[in-house]
Amino acid sequence: MPVTKISLTGIWHGLYSYPQYLEPVFFVATVISHGDHFSGSTHEAQIGQSGAPLTAFATVEGVVDGAQVSFKKTYDGTGGWSHSLMYFGTLNADHTEIEGQWVFPDSWSGRFLMIKGAGLSESVVRKAYEKV
Repeated sequence: MPVTKISLTGIWHGLYSYPQYLEPVFFVATVISHGDHFSGSTHEAQIGQSGAPLTAFATVEGVVDGAQVSFKKTYDGTGGWSHSLMYFGTLNADHTEIEGQWVFPDSWSGRFLMIKGAGLSESVVRKAYEKV
């Protein structure tokens, strides 16, 4: 029997938190799967280095191995953000949520949650994030 590949293709809404007492950051990811790999982009509301609000954009490239998901997120330079970080998570049973940790090498790490589905509001994702 052939093994069914897990597709992450779709719109994902998520939150990630910092290790300090800062509010979790809401983001939207558009992902396209190709085999056990995927790629896509994210956008999120942030505060730039000047202190002004901005929308930060990033690309993502990753791999799905069973229920394990890992991806590299690289910011495009908007607002002075041009670094990369890694995300490591686990898919739930129906492949609609990914929960795990993000890691900025030799520095910070924190928690994240992504929920698949178009039309989700930030408040819905925040409630799910607070339950975990």
